[in-house]
Amino acid sequence: MALDIRTLTSPDELPGWLRAVSVGFLRSPEVTDEAVAVLGRDIELARTQGAFDDGRCVGTFRTTPQQMTVPGGASLPSCAVTNVTVSPTHRRRGLLTRMMGEALVEAKGRGDAFASLIAAEYPIYGRYGFGPAAWTAEWEVEVARTGLDPRHSGPADGRVDFADADEIRDIGPSLHERYRAQPHRQGVIDRPERWWMVHTGERRFSGDEFTPPFYVVHRDAHGEPQGMVSYTVRERWDGKLPQNTVDVQFLTALTPAAERALWHFVLSIDWVTRVRSGLRAPDDVLPLLLPDPRAAVLQTCADFLWLRPLDVPRMLESRSYTTQGTLVLDLRDEAGLAGGKFRLEAGPDGASCTSARSQDADLVLDIGELGTLYLGDESAVRLAALGRAEERHEGAAELADALFRTSRRAWCPDIF
Repeated sequence: MALDIRTLTSPDELPGWLRAVSVGFLRSPEVTDEAVAVLGRDIELARTQGAFDDGRCVGTFRTTPQQMTVPGGASLPSCAVTNVTVSPTHRRRGLLTRMMGEALVEAKGRGDAFASLIAAEYPIYGRYGFGPAAWTAEWEVEVARTGLDPRHSGPADGRVDFADADEIRDIGPSLHERYRAQPHRQGVIDRPERWWMVHTGERRFSGDEFTPPFYVVHRDAHGEPQGMVSYTVRERWDGKLPQNTVDVQFLTALTPAAERALWHFVLSIDWVTRVRSGLRAPDDVLPLLLPDPRAAVLQTCADFLWLRPLDVPRMLESRSYTTQGTLVLDLRDEAGLAGGKFRLEAGPDGASCTSARSQDADLVLDIGELGTLYLGDESAVRLAALGRAEERHEGAAELADALFRTSRRAWCPDIF
């Protein structure tokens, strides 16, 4: 029987689809009715594809609506790709290519500016026009080596207090929206209501491996929330000596003062010898907050968020630029979704991007390389040196860097 690739049409198909997701990610194939009921609430059937062989689901693919901050603080709609799997028995049959192709066409038709995903494997997604746009980092801090005063008693201005899950669900969404609207938070995505329900334990099922965390909120001198941190503790004692590790789940701060206060709090908890930072921006300030930055040992530094351009003029006109310049880009797109020649005229007062079919190109690159450059984290000069961008006019790559690079590196704090 031929493989049937299609959109799910009934909730009755969810158990088999979720079982295929678990198989693809090397998890237990047992999916309980409770898990189906809880997870199914967040799955929009019309945006969920499955590959079926004789009625058995052997491939999965799903998209969700997403809002992403771009350089300058504007927010653009993205088609977020998730739950991508192909069962080991059905690899190399073009299942992902067919599901991805259909999803990208639908995303462009909806008016999404780009598609986004977190790549489990690096080599897969470049063939579909995605490029790595933001990296992530994680540090482990040996508290005794930091040089921080263990008698630290809290911020000089404002205060930090414990909060419960209800309070985080109350103040968290607005604080996060204020955070991602800041000019240098490119790559940060929205957190819909279901995110807060899952990450505060309101939406659970047996075996979901959720550990109730501690929550701490920083308030300024006027009592306004300016930051929050969520963390769990792995408890261990050796010979009556504490060897406990704090695992930060998320730390969000609107001001440098709040960021410093929350990190100092986490690093001064009694009986804690190590702190794992959780996923942070690759240029996070954490190591340099310490008198001895070497106490923060880099554990992870890798590509994370990938972008696939779908509406080039909208993308380029929506972000900010700190310098003036004009650049003609020749974008190659094998899928025919977003390629062509575009003239970008940009500066601190705004930008315009128009068709430039009859003009000579300054810079030639595949559409995925625009995804790599867009959030300001990569260098066009470096791409040219790698042969991933071609200069048609001398200095075009340097001009692209002057236009696209940002003062802080792009970062996406969330897995989706």
